[in-house]
Amino acid sequence: MGAVSTPVSPIRDPLSDHLITPENAALILIDYQPSQFAAVRSMDPDLLLGNIVSTVKLANLFELPIVHSTVNVASGRGDPTVPELAGLLDHAPPVDRTTLNAWEDVDFLDAVRATGRRKLIFCALWTEICMAFPALDALREGYDVYPVVDAIGGTSAEAHRAGLERVTQAGGKPISWVSLACELQRDWAREETVPGVVEIVLTERLLQA
Repeated sequence: MGAVSTPVSPIRDPLSDHLITPENAALILIDYQPSQFAAVRSMDPDLLLGNIVSTVKLANLFELPIVHSTVNVASGRGDPTVPELAGLLDHAPPVDRTTLNAWEDVDFLDAVRATGRRKLIFCALWTEICMAFPALDALREGYDVYPVVDAIGGTSAEAHRAGLERVTQAGGKPISWVSLACELQRDWAREETVPGVVEIVLTERLLQA
């Protein structure tokens, strides 16, 4: 008898897939600036920084478009993106704005639309304001919204939870940074990104003592 082969499902269309793929999603990164980090009370700021750094590394590995925004840097009232992230974002210069809701800034909105992606992975400080406001607007315009729950933070645990619940009740789909990595990779046979995923998720983070 010959070897019995295991049936393999057809490869799903990466554009129409209902899950996140490198071809159908963009990363939205808002206000990872020193003053915002300083007021986070919903999780340890060092852990938060590590998680958002890993998230951006994953976006770079899978070549996701990144829309990067800051608030009040041009006016002198805000400092730029923290250096640990800025060094990973040379290809995605920030859209600076004055609005609390990034979706109300024309340049930001143009940048989001220019990605051509309908699945938006949201990372912003703080959860209850700079994540929630534009996420709610994006949902209203028919985008799929994925807040990365452990790469965002609020001014209190209650504020973080309320911001996430508000977005979730409107149709948002919360994820973690590790689940994002696995959703993008999906199949270990996609060997070109396996070393990067192992490095970012396991070697640098989860297997650290």
